Amino acid sequence: LETLRRVCQRLNLIMNYAVRKELVAVNKLISIGEDFQAPAKRNYPTIKPSKLPQLMEDLSKANIKPVTRYLFEWQLHTMVRPGEAAGTRWEEIDLDDGVWAIPEERMKKRRAHVVPLTLQTLKILKDIEPFSGHREHVFPGDRKPRQHANKATVNMALRRIGYEGILVAHGLRALASTTLNEHDFNGAWVESALAHFKKDKTEGKYNRAEYLKQRRVMMQWWSDHIENASTGNLSLSASKKHLKVV
Repeated sequence: LETLRRVCQRLNLIMNYAVRKELVAVNKLISIGEDFQAPAKRNYPTIKPSKLPQLMEDLSKANIKPVTRYLFEWQLHTMVRPGEAAGTRWEEIDLDDGVWAIPEERMKKRRAHVVPLTLQTLKILKDIEPFSGHREHVFPGDRKPRQHANKATVNMALRRIGYEGILVAHGLRALASTTLNEHDFNGAWVESALAHFKKDKTEGKYNRAEYLKQRRVMMQWWSDHIENASTGNLSLSASKKHLKVV
């Protein structure tokens, strides 16, 4: 049903294009989706916060390629969506300000998003630079290195290490959200970190600017939490011994 919904959506996009180009007079498919059952909304499979140490241990033992491992940890630490993580560009990274600025055209809601970089995410960038520092994308594709990694890369890795039906890449966001809320971080900070913006554009812009300082502290706590769950040596992003605070 979800595939059907997307097909109907794309048919409408094609027909709307045809109307604009005056190839047809009207879009006769405008209500086609109403003739079919709507897909049931389902939450993405995720794990309980208490299972994070086991996940990190399983990841450390997995036979996966280095870029895949770096991408997994980058997505886990930054709390972004799979496609946003896979498409990370070096030009989006500002080491001076310690932020990753994702342009609006790469965001699901078409609104620019700023992610504070932590000690651990800076370590990931430092370690992966020999693999991709000369390329456009931080996480290059395996077969097509001039393109970015497939957004399904982390999902495929999770299936290979036994998490099929238990955890998906998008579920890492839910894991982070649950953990931060359970540790009493401000809900508005968490929602802002997840790029869940309110419909009021003025308020949304204010909140993004207002919460950046608070989110920087929160994101560092989250990265430290991941590192502690990794017992300090199972995570590629373990960094306290190597980097200074930005």
